[in-house]
Amino acid sequence: MTDGYAKQRAAAPSGFFEVEAAGLTWLDVPGGVPVAKVLAVGPTSITVSRVATVAPSAAAARRFGAQLAVTHNAGASAFGVGPDGWSGDGFIGDAPLSLRPTRRWGEFYAEQRLLPYAQRAHRQGALDASGLAVIEALAERLSAGEFDDELPPARLHGDLWAGNVLFSGDSVVLIDPAAHGGHRLTDLAMLALFGLPHLAEVYAGYTDAFPLADGWTELIGLHQLHPLLVHAALFGGGYGSQAVQVARRY
Repeated sequence: MTDGYAKQRAAAPSGFFEVEAAGLTWLDVPGGVPVAKVLAVGPTSITVSRVATVAPSAAAARRFGAQLAVTHNAGASAFGVGPDGWSGDGFIGDAPLSLRPTRRWGEFYAEQRLLPYAQRAHRQGALDASGLAVIEALAERLSAGEFDDELPPARLHGDLWAGNVLFSGDSVVLIDPAAHGGHRLTDLAMLALFGLPHLAEVYAGYTDAFPLADGWTELIGLHQLHPLLVHAALFGGGYGSQAVQVARRY
């Protein structure tokens, strides 16, 4: 890393850059995945350390997976809670992101991650009534605890697609989080949604460091529903129908 990299947005919503800074600081844990360092932040801009990128490698991907398990293991006080030192909601991309502490994962995921975006996508014509009903039926089962397990809240990046994973040195550096307490599979699922080089090595490194329950890969789609619905709400296109197809598997 060398000098700083600044992002500016004159009409940024209140807290837009400040919650990003809080998330980066919260994710910076010993032994975890390296993150871009916050150099300065204000209402209309953030400056972070510049990242020197390299070509992706299997070894770096495997190290990243092991480090991600450490980051997740740092934990959170509740599902849905925001980063330490932050009060209020956050953002995922340009969409608002609820950060309301919740005791059970399924209730949190249904009420804060699926329904708001499905309803917005429906209002905007990106999700028809029958598709909305599919999401609502799954959300009801989530709220009832059908998919809950014994894993405690993990410390999530929250927007872990390939564009926010920069291969650098012998691992990666993370940028642009939507950090919150959630289920660790959510970050792993996001990595798979739009593709990441050497993803199998990331998963291998992760599960070596933190073994997951048998059949965990079968739940990847469930955890991809949130970003799919966010994309449906923001961009329309085929994201709404893709989300419905995934939801029908559960």
